[in-house]
Amino acid sequence: MKKPKYQIIIDFIKEKISKGEWAIGSQIPSQRHLAKMFGVNRSTIIIALEELIADGLIKGIAGKGTVVTNNTWTLMGSHFSTNWNRNVTQGIHKPSVSTVQEINEAESDNRFIQLSKGELSPELFPLNEMQEIIQKVSNQLTPFGYEEPKGNRKLRQAISNYLKERGVHVSPPSILVVSGALQALHLISIGLLKEKSTVFLEEPSYLYSLSVFQSAGMDLDGLPMDNKGVKVDSIFQTKEAGRNILYTIPTFHNPTGILMEESRREELMEYCIREQIPVIEDDVYGDLWMENIPPEPLKARDRHGNVLYIGSLSKTLSPGLRIGWIVGPESVIDRLADLKMQLDYGSSTLSQLTAEMWLSGGMYERHLENVRQQLRIRRKKALDTLDKYLGFYATWNIPEGGFFIWIKINYSFKVKKLFEKALSKGVVINPGSIYKEQTGQFIRLSYGFASLDEIEEGIFELSEIIKNNKVELKHESYSTCYPLK
Repeated sequence: MKKPKYQIIIDFIKEKISKGEWAIGSQIPSQRHLAKMFGVNRSTIIIALEELIADGLIKGIAGKGTVVTNNTWTLMGSHFSTNWNRNVTQGIHKPSVSTVQEINEAESDNRFIQLSKGELSPELFPLNEMQEIIQKVSNQLTPFGYEEPKGNRKLRQAISNYLKERGVHVSPPSILVVSGALQALHLISIGLLKEKSTVFLEEPSYLYSLSVFQSAGMDLDGLPMDNKGVKVDSIFQTKEAGRNILYTIPTFHNPTGILMEESRREELMEYCIREQIPVIEDDVYGDLWMENIPPEPLKARDRHGNVLYIGSLSKTLSPGLRIGWIVGPESVIDRLADLKMQLDYGSSTLSQLTAEMWLSGGMYERHLENVRQQLRIRRKKALDTLDKYLGFYATWNIPEGGFFIWIKINYSFKVKKLFEKALSKGVVINPGSIYKEQTGQFIRLSYGFASLDEIEEGIFELSEIIKNNKVELKHESYSTCYPLK
């Protein structure tokens, strides 16, 4: 005899609890989520939950939803089992904000239109070339162990040669291979910065959607921007020397797409050297220019070892390689290399050998030429579609490179609501709030990952949500420091 649907749900939840996958104190998925998971009405979910509540396994708690209160063993015995859930909030690393967690979950679901992802579409992945390189790597393999603390020597030489073409002259001993830019930031935060230091950064900024510096006990201090980049005159030394650092994305800034002008870069470097403020330059988008080569990195102007420079292949080639680098003074790189060895004993040898072949054989530059051409097509599609469907509802910047369009919704329509409704329609966007944008009217839209058809469909859905849910049009003029259409 076929089980009733509510009984199937009860059995599923009991199994999760009995196996310890949903520990005591854990919040179970919402009724809406469970209804979607099992393809049933919420009334069926409610019947199942009420029976589990009657059994004493779960309980509704105001402000927390429905949580696990017991398991079958605690109900049978006189002793309580370990409640790991009490430890969930006790670790030193802060969790992502709830919106970021929702985005991360949705981005792993290929049923969604991904207008949020900051990575290249699978359509742009150089499959044949990658297969060719991996075949060459496999043909040359010998038994290998851990790499040198700073990374594979041939790869660091290839990175050194690559950076010289971009104006950054650095030798391999001053380069550390890391598993992407995020690991670079983590190493810097735990290895070089004093607790309660101030990290200056653009506002809005990518760093606000991370907890890496805050988890290390740093304070974040946002700096305003205009269409030339961060405003240098807004940087004020608030603590004694040695407790301030600047994190910046000068080339195709995330999330605004702003390209810091040459004169602003010079002004910023002069100020930071004079005031002895170390700089972390995040340049993971620097190769993704469209028409004009951007100004040289800040690191190219560094004559005092003031800049730690972060690069990566994740945005330009493949995030799955997990290959990035930090460039800085040898003493600093030695310190960070020691920390990395303590954490993971070095990045994957296979990934490092593969990355070295990409950078040293000329294939990477040819790949970049194709990527730039395809990104121009995608950007045009996104901008044309925005004009078509959102021209009456929003304004936006026209990026010169990277993946992102920074969009301001002109209606009294909160972006948090737009994010939630878009998600329910199968479209993922990034609300400006995760970048500490204060007005609640901005979204970041990516044209790098979704297909051309998906870009149009996703933007159309956004326009329909705004049109059908707007409160009123604000006719007053809108001024902003960002370069809008």
